[in-house]
Amino acid sequence: MKPDDFSFLAQLVRRRSGLVLRANKAQFIEGRLTSVLRRFGFRTMSALIHELRHGRETLARAVAEAMTTNESSFFRDRAVFDRFRDVVLPQLLERRKDSKRLRIWSAACAAGQEAYSIAMLLHDHKLVAKGWTVDLIATDISSEIIARAEGGLYTHYEVQRGLAIRRLVAHFTQDGGNWRVHENLRRMVSFRTFNLLDSFGWLDDLDVVFCRNVLLYFDQKTKSSVLEKVADTLVPDGVLVLGHTETPLTPANAFVPVDGTSHIYRHAKAAVQRLAATG
Repeated sequence: MKPDDFSFLAQLVRRRSGLVLRANKAQFIEGRLTSVLRRFGFRTMSALIHELRHGRETLARAVAEAMTTNESSFFRDRAVFDRFRDVVLPQLLERRKDSKRLRIWSAACAAGQEAYSIAMLLHDHKLVAKGWTVDLIATDISSEIIARAEGGLYTHYEVQRGLAIRRLVAHFTQDGGNWRVHENLRRMVSFRTFNLLDSFGWLDDLDVVFCRNVLLYFDQKTKSSVLEKVADTLVPDGVLVLGHTETPLTPANAFVPVDGTSHIYRHAKAAVQRLAATG
């Protein structure tokens, strides 16, 4: 790829998705765009970028979506899910026992494994049967990957990654050589195409936000902007769950670690309120 073509492509992807493309990853990037070349009938990267320069919206959107990683697995980073199950979720259920309402967002959910992992943990508590209203929202920038997540169909290899046999038997049905999530679990999740650079106005009063392994692809300015918007969507005692290499540093210092642990953070408003109550 010519340097000026790469520069144009990097600016387009950054503007549309916030992702920062590095020049030393040019071969990887060209590999990611192979499906776009085939889909739109281009033989070379130069031809594709020439068309992008003419402002073809459908092509630009496809290129931006192709750059997203879409890598996930069930119960990815097991220690984080264990901490959420054993500490965070019981505390939330206790604090919400009067309203009996829980709102959770899985941002950048890829093919849906994270969202369905959360759904399985919630299903263990039989919340719906107990009269709870549970809103489990899952979003990703890629409309294609969201459609796949909604279908809930995974290969044998995918269900082997992080999924215990007991959960596979309880929540999946074999479909040929693949496995499909049971309909009752699929109904628990509301999937939607959403770009983290867009307005969060439709999201509010969230109890938990899972935003894992996506901020690391943003520059600091974009990362801070996304985290500040996340903070605005959370209720005062809301919780943010990040990836193992990510930290919630923002100008507003909106988050503090839960019980001194990494990866899981509470809205700083809650910390201030606790100090005021004990001071």
